[in-house]
Amino acid sequence: MNCPNNHKGEMEKVLFHNVEVDYCPECLGAWFDHEELAHAKNDKDAQLNWLDFDIWRDKAKFTMSPKDRRCPACRIAFVEVAYDNSSVKIDFCKHCRGIWLDRGEFKQIMVYLKKKADYEILHKYTKNLIIQLWEVFKGPEKFREELGDFFMLLKLLNYKFVTQHPHLEALIEGLPK
Repeated sequence: MNCPNNHKGEMEKVLFHNVEVDYCPECLGAWFDHEELAHAKNDKDAQLNWLDFDIWRDKAKFTMSPKDRRCPACRIAFVEVAYDNSSVKIDFCKHCRGIWLDRGEFKQIMVYLKKKADYEILHKYTKNLIIQLWEVFKGPEKFREELGDFFMLLKLLNYKFVTQHPHLEALIEGLPK
């Protein structure tokens, strides 16, 4: 497989957060086959498992533009997709659904997702809890994975709530048992 940035030599396989990806030793870009980026995100930070990595979720904010670079797997031209409200632009192959990330873009996505998760837990908790509960029965992941996401969200709220309101925690702890 060759680098989409036209660097000489073959890309190398490497284990990246328990996912085997192809990367270019010259530009340090990485190729993620379909679903591999979501698996790497979940392995990098288990507390973000409940936050699905879905570049197509918000159709109103969706922007896509053609690129002159080609997919290393099937040689089809990439499309550049803006990821959610972040500044990251993902190179996506419409044919094989793989994703190319340039150097540092994975880290930018993780930073963005952590900020988004903090906001979502504190400001839209009820809505997200309902969505996660619905996903337990409806998908897109397997039942066990979705149930884990639901419980992770409950656990994170507990942590956030306790750190935001220590006086309420003391009050609850002081209640008779």
